[in-house]
Amino acid sequence: MESLIHVQKTFEKVVYIDKRINHREFDDCVFKNSDFSNSDFSYNSFIDCEFIDCNLSMLNLGGTSLKTVRFKNCKLLGIQFNACEDFLFSVEFQDCVLDYSLFNNKKMPKTKFNSCSMKETSFIGTNLTNSVFDNCNLDNAIFNDTILAAADFTTAYNYKIDPEFNPMKKAKFSTRGIAGLLDKYDIKIE
Repeated sequence: MESLIHVQKTFEKVVYIDKRINHREFDDCVFKNSDFSNSDFSYNSFIDCEFIDCNLSMLNLGGTSLKTVRFKNCKLLGIQFNACEDFLFSVEFQDCVLDYSLFNNKKMPKTKFNSCSMKETSFIGTNLTNSVFDNCNLDNAIFNDTILAAADFTTAYNYKIDPEFNPMKKAKFSTRGIAGLLDKYDIKIE
């Protein structure tokens, strides 16, 4: 990974714990079974990349571009996605652990979260219009001033969202999830 530009490469079983990799460009690359935990990936560019079975916990992504990046079965604990470059920011998550991560003030319309753990993940000021939370655990996730128009929460669970502080016109919820929208009223639904 010493080169400045990487195109259509596969990086497998790379262990870069507590390392610094900055000012690199990765285009159409795949990262498999790698550990980049506690590393600094500031000011890199990832375009059409995929991370599979990787540990990216506490990875620093300050100023990094994530343009159509897919994460599958990855550990992404405590990542501050809000520090990423806003221009063309596009991510997708499947079977990932995103606990304690931050997406504050990101524009993320049509983002797909599939079978993810998102405990205490923060979405303050985030635009999640038309996003899908399919079978996601949103226990203590923070939604405040979050745009949830047409977002799909029908199979999500453990969420608590206040409709007064989060625009959610045409958002979808299951009847079993209604309690998460009324939590602040301290009422019992049977």
